[in-house]
Amino acid sequence: MKFLKRLPGLFFCLFLMIMICLVGSSGWGGMVRASSGSDISADNSELAGRLSNAIVLYTESPTALVDNREKQLDSSNPEVTPIVTSGRVLVPVRFIAENLGARVSWDQQTETAEITLGGKVIRITLGKSEMLINGYSSVLDVRALSFNGRTCVPLRAVSEAFGKKVFYDRGLIVIGDRENPFNKDTEIALLDSLIARVNNLPAVNSSENLRALLEKYRSTNYMKEKRMANTADTTQQAEAAAPASGSDESALSYATTNVQVKGVDEADLVKTDGKYIYQVTSTGVAVSKAYPAEDMSLITRLGFEDQGFAPLELYLDKDYLVVIGNTSNQAIMPYDGGPELKRIMPPYYYQNRVRTYIYDIRDKAKITKVREVEVDGRYVSSRKIGTSIYLVGLHNINTYWIQDEEENLAPTYRDTAVKNDFISVPYQDIRYIPPVAYPSYLVIAGFDLSRPAEPAQVSAYLGSGENIYVSEKNLYIALTRHNIYRAMDGIAAEIWPESQPGTIVYKFSLNQGRVTYLHKGQVPGNILNQFSMDEYQNHFRIATTSRKQGSSGGSATSNNVYVLNDSMSLVGSLEDIAPGEQIFSTRFMGERAYMVTFRNVDPLFVIDLKNPAKPGILGALKIPGYSDYLHPYDANHIIGFGKDTVEIAQKDYTGRVVGTQAYYLGMKMALFDVSDVSNPREKFSEKIGDRGTDSELLRNHKALLFNKDTGLLAFPVTLMELQGKPAVNPRGYPEYGSFSFQGAYVYNLDAVNGFTLKGRITHQTPEDIQKAGYYNANPQRQVRRVLYIGDVLYTTSDEMLKANSLNDLRELNALSLNDKM
Repeated sequence: MKFLKRLPGLFFCLFLMIMICLVGSSGWGGMVRASSGSDISADNSELAGRLSNAIVLYTESPTALVDNREKQLDSSNPEVTPIVTSGRVLVPVRFIAENLGARVSWDQQTETAEITLGGKVIRITLGKSEMLINGYSSVLDVRALSFNGRTCVPLRAVSEAFGKKVFYDRGLIVIGDRENPFNKDTEIALLDSLIARVNNLPAVNSSENLRALLEKYRSTNYMKEKRMANTADTTQQAEAAAPASGSDESALSYATTNVQVKGVDEADLVKTDGKYIYQVTSTGVAVSKAYPAEDMSLITRLGFEDQGFAPLELYLDKDYLVVIGNTSNQAIMPYDGGPELKRIMPPYYYQNRVRTYIYDIRDKAKITKVREVEVDGRYVSSRKIGTSIYLVGLHNINTYWIQDEEENLAPTYRDTAVKNDFISVPYQDIRYIPPVAYPSYLVIAGFDLSRPAEPAQVSAYLGSGENIYVSEKNLYIALTRHNIYRAMDGIAAEIWPESQPGTIVYKFSLNQGRVTYLHKGQVPGNILNQFSMDEYQNHFRIATTSRKQGSSGGSATSNNVYVLNDSMSLVGSLEDIAPGEQIFSTRFMGERAYMVTFRNVDPLFVIDLKNPAKPGILGALKIPGYSDYLHPYDANHIIGFGKDTVEIAQKDYTGRVVGTQAYYLGMKMALFDVSDVSNPREKFSEKIGDRGTDSELLRNHKALLFNKDTGLLAFPVTLMELQGKPAVNPRGYPEYGSFSFQGAYVYNLDAVNGFTLKGRITHQTPEDIQKAGYYNANPQRQVRRVLYIGDVLYTTSDEMLKANSLNDLRELNALSLNDKM
């Protein structure tokens, strides 16, 4: 760059500005990606006016805006950022002071910063919980700290010392003259766009940088990492819903999918609008006129041109049906294994994609496909909020490909609202969240059904994800991590032993199909499923099971609950619950959490979360069995679905009893009374079948139908019974039952009488039962879901839709989904 020194000063400045704009972003090695255009006023003059004479920061981000111009907090050290410690936000005082026009000096001997601004002299000393303003003491929320070589003070101190107003939202900090420059409730989109400018994650930027990251992954202990298998999202009860607008059966109530969070829909095998039923089958998607039951008919079967497409779940909107599934195609891998290997067995892999079909269903006689959205990767999960759909996919990068310099490793997507061809995500738009790098992409797509011409927003992150939790405003993606870094007091860090896993959670803001990365949090232990996570009053709660190495070489488990604030910093914890056991189910309900752990008995813990900083156990109940899924009944009762168990003495080779071992038996339901939180009790219980009895409900909450107002409780069951066999086999263990029934069990449940079996509904024929094997009957006639419309109860299987009276369960009609239309 020596030739630049010869340029005239004015031309040099102009040249430098052009270079900054053209380069835009730096390499992956720790530098910060600049936003497109450093002057915010070029994009939004109204926003620029609000930020006039203001400083905009974001926690853990080195990028700032000063009077609408982009700056780095420390030009020589990109690690200098605002931090969170002890629940307080601390900011680098020199950056704030100098950009407000103050003069700053530093006394190394006393470790004191002196700031002079107008008629004020402010003295801040490291390690002290006070600052001096013109000689008068002002108490700080937390002591002044040194972080990456810079003095950091609590955000409140900035307001007090410099006479400025401070606005804070989800880690976004605006220091200026205006009291409230934004409305947190009504201007989420504007705030998210501002966050995206100052919360810049490092960009991959180029194929070369990506390959370097992947090579680093392969050559370090990252490759030793063990990940939890992806768990299908397996929520808030399915209450009666008002019919969709335009329905001619407006007086009818009908069942909706059992979801975790009210207002956040989850995709399922079956949906209804109160007149028609839409369901995924093994051959496609069937659309049936369901109500009234005597007029049931198959309207259409939606097939798919792509033979590799497998429909998994669907959503139903007023005018649209959304079908989500996986598709894959075989591709030859460009791996040089030698000519003989290529001739004998050319290496190949399957390229997976998540595909979404959107249909216009306003005319049921002519359902029309109007759009496709497809992204690389396998389907992790999705959610629907209002008319907005959010998809999460995981795309593995084949690490053999790093040998092929010409291969494009960027993820691709397709949105027919834009074009039919696949589009690669530019490398400069692919981000990663330090310090973690995985050989896979987390791909998130969002689009709004009410704006069909607007392109889907697709973002890609070098990383991974296993389970998701979604509130009405935020998306949380969790993944298991070994060698995780644990923040101690928000600043120092220590590395855990590799045998002790942790969970990393990424937080994203959601707004009308748009997704904005906010923060990363991390806690010890690993989670079970989506119910291990929850958001309440701007706090994120998570339950984990930890495995610690014992002094004798073995390992022991314990369970924990952690509370993080809106910037994903730890503010409260409750650890070492039920040592030696592990979590089988968790349910967060407002200011409480209910946790079931298990080894030999089923302890139900009631956990107090009223004070986020001090979670505690209110009470516990120990009974035989365990619950795989907990469902709210009311404020004082919760329902558990799981298995009954029996403890059997264990003997050594001499016949001496050396302990006991628990074995699961049939299915068990329980209604727990938690009105006395210090003494929860099992008020009612119901057992179904013998050892081997199973239900999809134990793995997938969407299989449950429950309406508290009517007491209706139904779910599919595969019943196994001993049928004359002894309960214990010759080895002294519980005997498995043989297949006896598959279908829906229908109960009435209330807090006075408990569980009352109304009856059972099956799709299996007598011939199916005769042909049944030891474990199961005709899989095409297995009841998967139960729902209702008005006074009719419907059960669905791949081959059949059956209608029964909700009052007495007598059969009203049955529709074969294989019949010719």
